[in-house]
Amino acid sequence: MKKLSLIIKMSLVSVFLITGFSGCSAMSTAINKRNLDVQTKMSKTIFLEPVAPSKRVIFVDIRNTSDKDLNITNSIKFKLKSSGYTITDNPDNAHFMLQANVLQVEKSDLRTARNALQAGFGGAIMGGAIGAVTGRGITPYSGYNHKGAIIGTILGSFGGMLADATVKDIFYVMITDLQLKERPSEGEVITQTQNTSATSGTATTLNQTVSGGKAKWKIYRTRIVSTANKVNLEFKEAQATLENGLSKSIGGIF
Repeated sequence: MKKLSLIIKMSLVSVFLITGFSGCSAMSTAINKRNLDVQTKMSKTIFLEPVAPSKRVIFVDIRNTSDKDLNITNSIKFKLKSSGYTITDNPDNAHFMLQANVLQVEKSDLRTARNALQAGFGGAIMGGAIGAVTGRGITPYSGYNHKGAIIGTILGSFGGMLADATVKDIFYVMITDLQLKERPSEGEVITQTQNTSATSGTATTLNQTVSGGKAKWKIYRTRIVSTANKVNLEFKEAQATLENGLSKSIGGIF
């Protein structure tokens, strides 16, 4: 009976220790990440030439190839109009051309955001692990029956899992590639060289080079990475802020 009582006591100590540590971690996350934190970063700075008001005419083409329904085109156009630009549907009449594509919006982590930002325009997007399983255990005290500690560890781990299940540190990452085109200034001549490598099937690679000729546009490229972080975050809660951050970042170039 004494031995059984000792095993039960050891089990209870294990439960309280493990669930306590897990509960503290979950509570810390809940407190520190209770407010929505949204950040928008650009991989490279773009400087456009200042032009006369009569040339502040821009063609806007915004695409979304992610799996989320976004409302960003109108917001971006509003930012541009607020900066004194006129939106045109005819690229031939435009002095600037804005092309953007939202590549990806998904639940991810900061590592993915950093990798995407460092890769820049057109760079590969390396996904990061969304979560990790942390092993928990208690070293048994010599001389005691190990079964009690094992039982306590199992029960404590189950309690920890329950705490972790209710408090989750969630990141959403939105990745946008941006291309800006600007008409050359008077007297400015832009030459262009283009190399294209395309694969046809699994055995054929086609290489094509286009060079020479006067280019119609000066081209600038960058990538914008936006992140939203909060405990138990749902995308709908972060969507409007993410969209506004992207629109503000693009509008800031002009």
